[in-house]
Order: sequence, then C-alpha cells, then structure tokens
Amino acid sequence: MKENNDPVEGPDGVVCTARLPLSSATLNWLAGLIRGHLKKIRSRWRALPPGRIAALVLAVLRCDQRPGDLAGGNGIHRTTVTRWVRAVVGLLAARAPRLDRALKEIARKGGGMVLLDGTLIRTRRRSGKENRKNYSGKSKCHGLLVIALTDDRGRLLWVSAARPGRTSEITACRHDQLTAKLRAAGLGAIADLGFVGLDDSGPDTGPAVITGYKAARNRPLTRGKVTSLVCRLASRPAETSSVGRRCRWR
Repeated sequence: MKENNDPVEGPDGVVCTARLPLSSATLNWLAGLIRGHLKKIRSRWRALPPGRIAALVLAVLRCDQRPGDLAGGNGIHRTTVTRWVRAVVGLLAARAPRLDRALKEIARKGGGMVLLDGTLIRTRRRSGKENRKNYSGKSKCHGLLVIALTDDRGRLLWVSAARPGRTSEITACRHDQLTAKLRAAGLGAIADLGFVGLDDSGPDTGPAVITGYKAARNRPLTRGKVTSLVCRLASRPAETSSVGRRCRWR
C-alpha cells in the first residue's frame, strides 16, 4: 500500500469572506487618512489600495483577526499586514487630543462636568517575566488599562495611554495629573467607587473628582455620609435638565 502524506486541504488552504460590524463612514474616513499620509510621504505604490488596507487594519483592530489569515486571502505577506496595522495605529494616536486641550474645549463650550472611568482591554496571555505586569489581579486576566473621559452625554473626549494591567486606576490618573488639570480648566469629574481617594483636596477647596462612599451589608451608609455626598454634588451651582437627567456645572 502506498503511503500518502499530502494535506487534505491542499497547499493553498481555504479562503473565506467575512462581514465586519463597521459603518462605511468609518471605513471611508480611515481610508482617507491613509491616502493623505501616503500623499504626504510621497509614496506612489502599495500592494493594495487604501480602502482595502483600511478594511484589513479594522479587521485586526476590531475583530482581532490574525494577520496571517488576512494576508493569505489577499495575496500579501503577514509582515505586510502587521506593518500596516502599526502604521495606522500611529496615525490614529497622532490625532488623539491631549488631556488639557480636551478639558479646555469642554470649558469653552460651557460645560462643567465630565465622567471619569477606567477599563481593562484584554490581551492574549504570553509567557515570560515581561508579561507578568500585564496581569490584572482585579479582573483575573491579562490586559492593558486605559482611562477615559466623556461628556455628560457619554461622548468620548479623551483616552489615556495604555498601561500594564496591574496598574491601578488611581495611579494612572495621578500619573496624568488629572485632578490638577481639571482644576486648571475649572471642571469637575464624577467617577465610581474605584476612584475613591484620588481627590486629595482640602476642606476649603472644591472637589475635582466626586465619588460615592463604600457601604457593606453590615455597614450601611450613615445620614452624615449621604448629606456629605449631596453637599459635594451641590458645591457648585448646577442646572439640571429633566431630559436625559443631565447636570451641567457653571
């Protein structure tokens, strides 16, 4: 009997099409950004047009598709897709607003409040001592921590740099000097219980970051703490709208 060691799928593999949950406006915007960058550096040739490059990069960033699979279906090398992803990430990072400029823009438009929160972006687990700092004991997984600011309607204003997952949210905010920049812009922030202890202002200084109080089943909140929280929220004149339960400080 003759032994056959050829692969069942063949040497070329199988190519399948997929659908990305993205709008055409996002794809066109990113393609225009890539096209402008190529014109700026006077690059006359790429293996694929900017539109297809944008689709491949969004597939990697949004759906975590493997560059090798995308490269095989488009007739290019895996390192080419990886290089495009890194280049587009650099272009997007260059357009990100700075913290002080984003806060000044909110103050210029008449806003007085921002929402503060942090999230952990999960990553793949890798071995080695260098990856231990990416393990979050709070979330019990590997990832990168980012801090985000939104306006009172939930629209994203600013995102911090990605830090190792073991970094606490308070440490990340203090590294970015968040409270000092909030006071410089005349704004306040509302955060959850994970940011308790971030604002170290004195009793005579208005709070820059307002958080709640931690309560337990056998240790409920006292009337004094509830009154203190209400006073902190009302430390500045507020204009409350009944639509959307928005609150703007002046």
